[in-house]
Amino acid sequence: MAEPKVMVLRTAGTNCDEETRYAFELAGARAQKVHVNRLIENPALPDDFQILALPGGFSYGDDIAAGKILANQLIHHFRDAVRRFIDADKLVLGICNGFQVLVKTGLLGSAHADGNGHADITRVTITYNDSGKFEDRWVYLQPGTDKCVFLDAGRRIYLPVAHGEGKIVFRSEELLQEARDNGLAALRYVDAEGAFGAYPVNPNGSPDHIAGLCDTTGRVLGLMPHPERHIHRTHHPHWTRLGPDKPAGDGLSLFVNAVKYFS
Repeated sequence: MAEPKVMVLRTAGTNCDEETRYAFELAGARAQKVHVNRLIENPALPDDFQILALPGGFSYGDDIAAGKILANQLIHHFRDAVRRFIDADKLVLGICNGFQVLVKTGLLGSAHADGNGHADITRVTITYNDSGKFEDRWVYLQPGTDKCVFLDAGRRIYLPVAHGEGKIVFRSEELLQEARDNGLAALRYVDAEGAFGAYPVNPNGSPDHIAGLCDTTGRVLGLMPHPERHIHRTHHPHWTRLGPDKPAGDGLSLFVNAVKYFS
């Protein structure tokens, strides 16, 4: 498949849908923005797509908790449909608010599921930054697994974060260790040399410096940083100092790898 089709799911408060659509199209996909109400009207709509993208923003104003209302919609209307989507060898990407949604639907953060194929949504959540404020800064990220199809194993990347609720919290130390053991910690915050560090290297206080999670298949990825905001060389905050040979922005690689998966 030369041009996989991408559904960029949006709703009230979503504000990174156009950038996400553009990033996928730049990578060689055909992307379409779809409002969640259209999905409610036609639950079979995902069958026409190969990639589901949940972009960043503040869905429903982050009322109750970040991503919680949209997560509830997915749980009550589409959880089985999304599970079938994943089981059909398709891809799911959640960015920032989209990551929060995936965690709060139980699609990320657990290596196990119940008898119906549903993960326990109480095992992990995403909550307020330790700094107590909105964090808008650039961070370095190191892949923590070689199973995620969106990532280049071992390649450190540089992306911006923009969130007030980005701290990933597991219900227990045992569940955090389970995530490590099963390769679910897809990305970790590091410094420019690849070393772990306290704030602001880790901008939100996530344990084990986790910036993103994948599922056991490696085909579902959620991350707090914004890859769609670093797809051109001129997006880099110091691009004028890097010279004309600076390659495309680091974030583009995630979208290119998703497209390559179907080629």
